[in-house]
Amino acid sequence: MRTPVVTATEHDLLALFTAALDGDAAAYQHFLQRLGQLLRGYFRRRLQGLPDDVEDLVQETLMAVHLQRHTYRRGEPLTAWVHAMARYKLVDLWRRRERHDALNDPLDDDLAVFAVEDREAGETRRDLDQLLAQLPAGQRLAIQHTKIEGLSVREAAARTGMSEASVKVGVHRGLKALARQWKGLA
Repeated sequence: MRTPVVTATEHDLLALFTAALDGDAAAYQHFLQRLGQLLRGYFRRRLQGLPDDVEDLVQETLMAVHLQRHTYRRGEPLTAWVHAMARYKLVDLWRRRERHDALNDPLDDDLAVFAVEDREAGETRRDLDQLLAQLPAGQRLAIQHTKIEGLSVREAAARTGMSEASVKVGVHRGLKALARQWKGLA
């Protein structure tokens, strides 16, 4: 069986904690301050996107260490015991946030935006259809196929039976006519 490597941090914390368990209040105060600094670093590395939660987790973990100090078995690595509590507090935070985010999904706001866009799109389409209806069939079809449906000039010509040149001319003249209609409305 291998002997675990004891770091300086483990050694210092263990000395302070065992002294605290034996009744040394000053050692316990120093232990909690030192552990708090270490926990802040631990949580900051894991919660870079949630910096406001770091201090809360530090305090929750220190409270857990305080409340569970009677469960520590002397001779066991102290940092592993503390790390387990810190990890559980971190997992608890992630679970709480996941539940909170799921329960507070702003669906109503999204639905309102979509409803407005849908109505506006329908109104815009209706207005466009009214303007296009005033154009000659060749211009209307050329614009509809190339500009609205996104077909190429060649595809629009094949679909309408017009020549490619006629489609290009129809688009050009139709857009000019639409611009004149639009100015007349404004």
